[in-house]
Amino acid sequence: MASISGAPSPPSSAAEIEAQRFFAAQHTSTEALPDPDPLLRNLSRGVIEVLAGVREVDQLARWLTEDAFRALVLRSNLATRARSARGVKASRPTHAVLSVHSSTPVDGVVEAVVIVAGAARTRAIAIRLEGMDRRWRATSLALL
Repeated sequence: MASISGAPSPPSSAAEIEAQRFFAAQHTSTEALPDPDPLLRNLSRGVIEVLAGVREVDQLARWLTEDAFRALVLRSNLATRARSARGVKASRPTHAVLSVHSSTPVDGVVEAVVIVAGAARTRAIAIRLEGMDRRWRATSLALL
């Protein structure tokens, strides 16, 4: 039940607590998930294309948590404004994924750095994937 301000009110009964636990995102073990490497490579390409203005951020939404999605939307909007201020049109970037360095700190979590080389410079994208509802979802993205 929502309060007047729109924020959800705390659960009032054990049944409500159990229902929230049941319907919330469920942790998934690493062994029940596919290899994260293809997702890391494709997500990195997608992030570069979103920031270049040639891909809609909504196309990446299914692989991002809400916080990561909002952060990418904000960064994309800033990049769009910067291009507009300079009078530069969006163009498809030419880039290649050079390497993917990943580690598994705990079960169901992958932390990775993807090195991407573009025409002007080489960048690193730090990504944290967590297993939720039997698939990988990026909970954190950082473009360096």
